[in-house]
Amino acid sequence: MTPKWGAETAKAVENFRISGEAVPVGVVRWLGRIKAAAALTNADLGLLDAELAAEIAAAGSAIAAGEHDDQFPVDVFQTGSGTSSNMNANEVIASLTAGRAHPNDDVNLGQSSNDVFPSAVQLAALEATCDRLLPALDALAASLQRRAAEWSDVVKPGRTHLMDAVPVTLGQEVGGYAEQVRASAARIEATLDEVGAVPLGGTAVGTGLNTHPAFAAGTLERLRGEVGTAVAAHIAEPADRFAAQGARDGLVALSGALAGLAVALTKICNDLRWMASGPRAGLGEITVPSLQKGSSIMPGKTNPVILEAVLQVAAQVIGNDTAVRVGGMQGNFELNVMVPMIARNVTQSIEFLTTATRSLAADCIDGISANEQRCLALAEQSLAIATSLNPAIGYDAATAIVVEAQHSGRSVREVALDHGVDGDVLDRVLDVRRMATGADRPTTS
Repeated sequence: MTPKWGAETAKAVENFRISGEAVPVGVVRWLGRIKAAAALTNADLGLLDAELAAEIAAAGSAIAAGEHDDQFPVDVFQTGSGTSSNMNANEVIASLTAGRAHPNDDVNLGQSSNDVFPSAVQLAALEATCDRLLPALDALAASLQRRAAEWSDVVKPGRTHLMDAVPVTLGQEVGGYAEQVRASAARIEATLDEVGAVPLGGTAVGTGLNTHPAFAAGTLERLRGEVGTAVAAHIAEPADRFAAQGARDGLVALSGALAGLAVALTKICNDLRWMASGPRAGLGEITVPSLQKGSSIMPGKTNPVILEAVLQVAAQVIGNDTAVRVGGMQGNFELNVMVPMIARNVTQSIEFLTTATRSLAADCIDGISANEQRCLALAEQSLAIATSLNPAIGYDAATAIVVEAQHSGRSVREVALDHGVDGDVLDRVLDVRRMATGADRPTTS
């Protein structure tokens, strides 16, 4: 690889030998896209020679297309403003123009690292969320909803405190998971207007020193024309440049919503692991796809590997969010000085959640089978079905039946008959399907 960067990038490579992990590629490509749009806007404003602007734009577009990813070696743990990466982009673009463009005077015209780098971070996060994560969540919710419809008549025990509760259907539970995913997606989407309100045009401290008053609007208009409508709808100038410059609150909010999704996925995956436990010594209510050997010593053993992988992703996302929140606190006066770390964690969380939820839908949810007879047998054996006796015989009498059934090992029905409850009443109130679907709920006229 022949380096196309210059002295400032070389200094940064030497100074920041921290992790060996470069700035996220999505951020790098948005730096290229911003530089290209900025050059053309400056040419329109009469601030930059049109031919030189076209060369800068071509070089920036090549970076945006991923043609020069290997020219961005600066460690992600660098100066907190991202100045090193901004200069990396300026120098590579200048080199691609064969030195006709000056890194600072031309490529960086009307810009500062303090407004360009966070803008690239926010737009990279916005694009990845709109174009990748939200469609993946739609697919997962749809997969769960399909299974919910298929399992609408599969009766099983409900559980509270990990203890038997009154019956539900498997479809009701899985339909609840689908709504958790949809609600998580809505919370993520609710942050995107703030994420898309970028500080570009504020230069060093938010005042816009050394930039044309029309620069930001013109550059953002160009950028909106280069992305899909879902992304473009959120790209805007901020309501207040000083808030946009000094804080990364939009990214903190997005990260928090991603952590909320991670919490929802943890509940969903753990429920499915419990239901799939066994196959003989656990609940065994569902069977998840068998994808690989589950043990190097126990023959025939398989494990819920996709569910376990998603749980690990969820843990990582929650950890990332903790760091992002700490980073968000470092908005001292007119600049936050933890932008690269925030960029790393937010973009990683988006990517991990995208790939994990796609795998969860395609490699697990779509292949689950319900063990209907096992589910029904467990529901009918549950002592909690005595709850439906309350209106007929009262809570205390029903409690006595449950206590005796628990100690004797007999069924609720058998003990209830011994206690003098009419068989016709039992046929009606101990119908677990009616309990689960609410068919025998009392009504008022």
